[in-house]
Amino acid sequence: MSTNDYVKFITQTFVKHFDQPVAERREQRSIRKDQRPSLLFHWFGVIPYAFIMMFKKKKV
Repeated sequence: MSTNDYVKFITQTFVKHFDQPVAERREQRSIRKDQRPSLLFHWFGVIPYAFIMMFKKKKV
């Protein structure tokens, strides 16, 4: 990708973002935030998450 193509892509992305209404940008941000994995899962992976699920299951 040449420098001109990259600048064109960044400019198009920037303009597309700021052409959207503020309410729509906020809605998209909240949707992305909801789709993120939990902090524990993101930082440490599946194993601690599996232990927590196992202990929660035993308490009930």
